[in-house]
Amino acid sequence: MALTHEPTAPYHSAQDALRVLETVARHTSGVTDTEIARHTGLGAERLTGLLRMLRREGYVEQVTDGAYVTGIALARLGSAQNREEALHEQLQRTLDRLRDSVGAAVYISRYVDGEVKVTQYADGPATPAVNEWVDFRYSAHATAVGKSLLGQLDHNSRREHLSRHKMARLTSRTITSDKLLLSRLEAQPPTVPVLDLQEYAVGTVCAAVPITAGSSVGCLALSLPVERAHRLREAADTLNRNAAPVLLSLAI
Repeated sequence: MALTHEPTAPYHSAQDALRVLETVARHTSGVTDTEIARHTGLGAERLTGLLRMLRREGYVEQVTDGAYVTGIALARLGSAQNREEALHEQLQRTLDRLRDSVGAAVYISRYVDGEVKVTQYADGPATPAVNEWVDFRYSAHATAVGKSLLGQLDHNSRREHLSRHKMARLTSRTITSDKLLLSRLEAQPPTVPVLDLQEYAVGTVCAAVPITAGSSVGCLALSLPVERAHRLREAADTLNRNAAPVLLSLAI
């Protein structure tokens, strides 16, 4: 299990959850919450919240005597056979729950081989996905997803990406100056969601937060119709607070 260190609440939650999982996994016949607290040094309130999240995600189960054992989701992800399929299914369940809790379409995106790639998303009739009218690979400068991913790269890697992809003006709000974009990426705090206020598409606003497990650069994002733009910051904060299960799945 590996997770990069970042000073954000979801990272700390995922790190603590990994410690809890490792403790449960070592005790194959079951371990009580009191014993978990002693092994991990976590306070009762913190541990209760983590165990609730781990049970909801299927990583631990509580047996008849109240002790905790590893759950079926952990067994599936821990198996080399069909791991990718199991991870996809686990993430989709998590995304579906996130979609319902934030009231917006949600997306996982990764930076793979120098390109922006949306790998999974969850939408619905009341939470439509953004219309990809320009390939996301060529519009990183205009999307919350792209800016979040670029923001996690070093300066030279950002410049290299922009040298391969012309910064086209997609709306009147699109940044087309590489100097301006790079300066904004440099100034973006890692704990604050990146926003797209109709820069990619008229009528749509988006937000993204980083989720980087191991050496893989990724982000979690949401989109809303512009008439719900007043909800964007609140939804982005909710997304950020609830990113730990996604991080955890990627880290296991």
